[in-house]
Amino acid sequence: MGKTILIVDDEKAIVDILSLNLKKDGYETLCAYDGKSGLDAAARHNPDLILLDVMLPYMDGYTVCRRFREKNNTTPIIMLTAREEEVDKVMGLELGADDYITKPFSVRELMARIKTNIRRGTSAGPPEADAIVRWGRISLDQERVQVYKDQEPVDLTQREYDLMLYLTARPGRVFSREELIQEVWQYDYFGDLRAVDVTIRRLREKIEDNAANPLYIRTKRGIGYYFEPDEA
Repeated sequence: MGKTILIVDDEKAIVDILSLNLKKDGYETLCAYDGKSGLDAAARHNPDLILLDVMLPYMDGYTVCRRFREKNNTTPIIMLTAREEEVDKVMGLELGADDYITKPFSVRELMARIKTNIRRGTSAGPPEADAIVRWGRISLDQERVQVYKDQEPVDLTQREYDLMLYLTARPGRVFSREELIQEVWQYDYFGDLRAVDVTIRRLREKIEDNAANPLYIRTKRGIGYYFEPDEA
């Protein structure tokens, strides 16, 4: 069975077009036309990815995203928004969305973003010993797609995990936001780099003891970000 994508949008014509194209690409689809039913469908069916419109009846997309993340659900969320103001885009990211795309958008661009955001299947059964990399209190298991702190699992979204994986694979190396957009997001944000800053902040809040004084995800002022391994 293919991956399942939940589409939450109050414009039936958009839902129908997206559903048709997703099915052509081998995805299963679920549809909801307001925020409340979208949140219910997400909780009930546990889709592999959610396409979530911002302007929805009964409950807006921001509220849906926030309530979904409050349940520690890490399913990737792509916000669909007609708003182009930066503050609206950043708000969605800060509430836990992994990505956004502004209407009108091409189906081809949306499909590319879905492919870079959707969670790959994780392995069943115990991992091999060398599949886990440790840096003091932090460890990363690529087979299970899971990060641990003090041997306790940390709930990361797919985007947060991808960013963590990329930084930890090159400890000590400083990456500019432009490099991280290209290598982790894997497409052009046309100069909008706030997604990197917001994702770094969310990652720090989950990984660090004190996000305001990070020990692992460090900033090189004026240049970018890097991972500082704790070998203790």
